[in-house]
Amino acid sequence: MNINSLFFIGSSLWLLRFFRRLGVFGIFLFSVLDSSFLVFPFGNDVLLIALTSSERSSVGWVVYVLAACVGSILGVLTVDLPTRAAGEKGLQRFVSQQRVDQLKKKLETKTGITVFLASVLPPPFPFTPVIMTASALQYSRPKILGIVFGGRLLRYTVEAILALYLGRRLIRYINSEVFSYFVYGLIAVALIASALSVLKLMSKRRIAMAQQSQR
Repeated sequence: MNINSLFFIGSSLWLLRFFRRLGVFGIFLFSVLDSSFLVFPFGNDVLLIALTSSERSSVGWVVYVLAACVGSILGVLTVDLPTRAAGEKGLQRFVSQQRVDQLKKKLETKTGITVFLASVLPPPFPFTPVIMTASALQYSRPKILGIVFGGRLLRYTVEAILALYLGRRLIRYINSEVFSYFVYGLIAVALIASALSVLKLMSKRRIAMAQQSQR
């Protein structure tokens, strides 16, 4: 392993440990980012498990779970506001037409179930595209937020309980070299996916502006 790789792994672990040191506020802030436009697969789950595993109180995990759920709601709100305002026509600036067509078929008949599954299931099941499409199709905002909260509550509660049972084993794993590589991979995926999302959005905006100027 070269020096650059070691530096990148160290930086990745520093990022995760930084949020971990923030405790409840850390999981809350990370949840806001994780449920909005940040692409960081399993990052929030890893952080929640790390915090819960090191929690000595028998009820402390409840606070972490609730903080993660509330953070997710705020993150969803930051996605809902612009896509709801853009509507179905403007949705293509954020989501590919092929993905929109696929999600639209599901959301037109099973919106609640689709949003719930997106909130509960881990990647690669799409979360942000589902929220964007549901918002653009003007599905009830209170219902979206309520369903996401319920789905996240179920997911994070299960993870927290498992962390409590496996406690010490998880802490040893988090401090291991294997976990370092795991975080390294997550950060790499997050950076690449986030960069691609931003570039794609900027490209679509340029095209839209060019088309408007020609009219």
